[in-house]
Amino acid sequence: MYERGIVVVAITRQGIQTALKIQKGLNAAGLNTTIYAPKKYIQPGIVAINTNFAHFIQETYYKVDAIVAVMALGITIRCVAPLLESKLTDPAVIGVDVMGQFSISLLSGHLGGANDLANTIAQSINALPVITTATDVLGKQSVEGLARNLHLSIQNPSSLVALNAAIVNQDRLAVVLIGEHKIPPDALCAFEVQTAQNITQAIEIIDGYDAGIIITNDPLNSTHCTKPIIILKTRLIVVGLGARKESPASSIIAAVTSALEKTRVPLARVYCFATVDIKRNSQPMLDAVKALGAPLEFLSVDALRSVTYEDLSPDSAMVQEKIGVGGVCERAALLIAGNNSKLILKKTKQNGVTVAIAEGV
Repeated sequence: MYERGIVVVAITRQGIQTALKIQKGLNAAGLNTTIYAPKKYIQPGIVAINTNFAHFIQETYYKVDAIVAVMALGITIRCVAPLLESKLTDPAVIGVDVMGQFSISLLSGHLGGANDLANTIAQSINALPVITTATDVLGKQSVEGLARNLHLSIQNPSSLVALNAAIVNQDRLAVVLIGEHKIPPDALCAFEVQTAQNITQAIEIIDGYDAGIIITNDPLNSTHCTKPIIILKTRLIVVGLGARKESPASSIIAAVTSALEKTRVPLARVYCFATVDIKRNSQPMLDAVKALGAPLEFLSVDALRSVTYEDLSPDSAMVQEKIGVGGVCERAALLIAGNNSKLILKKTKQNGVTVAIAEGV
C-alpha cells in the first residue's frame, strides 16, 4: 500500500508544524512521506513548491498514492476536483486542518486507503478522524475494502454502488468462491459464504439472494445474473526470498511474517515463495517455507538476470560476486508473479534474510 509514496503538503507556518508531526507519525508506522511547502517556509527535510498550489497538485496527483493536505478543505477540493477520474485510480486524499484537530478522509476512502490513512494520522497527532463512507460509519465492510484487504481486482466496477447499497441496507448477500482459492476464512466472516465449481453455479446461488460477490481466479467481465453482482479476481501474491547460509528457519519465518504484516497481506493469500536454485538444498529455507505453508519455487541465475523492472533495488556487489546476479528476492518474486506484475514490497532486510513481495495482475 502507498508504494508510490505519500505527499504531505502545507502552505502556512502553522501547517508546516502540523505536517512535521504527521510525517513523524507516518514514518513510525512504516509509511515514508515527503513534505512540500512554499519556498519561503522551507526548512531542513522539506521540499520547496516552485509553482502555485493548484499546479503542484496537478503535477503530483497522478504520481503518488496519497496526498495529505494540511490546509482548509475548500482549497484542496477546488484543486483536486478537475482531476477526478475514478475511485479505482484516484489517489487517497486526506484533509487536515492547520492545528491538527481533524483528519478527514476526502477521496478514495476504501480502495485508495484514505480511511485507513486518516485514522493512522489521527492516532499519531491526537486528532479526531472524520470518516463518512456509509459502510464504515455502520461498521460494515465495503466491497472495495474487501478487495483491497485480500488483494483482489474488481472486474465490473460499475456495480459497486449497487453492491455497497445492498451491504448498507442489510440485504441478503452471498459471497461465492469459484474453484480453488486462497482466501482466509476469517476475512469473509461478515458474509454468508458459498462455493461453486463454475460461473453458472455461482449465478444460480446468487439468484437466491438480493445481491452477490463472486471471487474467482479467472477474469470474468460480465454475467447474466438478474441480481446486483460484483466479480473479484484474485491477484497472484509471490514472496521472493534470499538468506545467508547461516540464517536459521526461525529468522526466515520472522522476516516473512514482518513483511506480510507491513503490506497487510494475509499468509493464506501467498501463492508461493521463490528463490534462487542454489538454495535448493538449504534445509533452513525448506523448513521455513514448509512451516509457512506455501510451495517454494527455485529459479536459475540466468532466469533472474532476465528480469527487467524499472524500480529494482540497487544490486549488491557481494551477491553479484557470489552467485552472478545482483539481487534475488525482488527478481524471483516478479518472475513468478508474471508479466505486468509489480512490487508491493521492495527488498527488506532482517537478520540476514531479504524479502520482497510481488503482486500479479
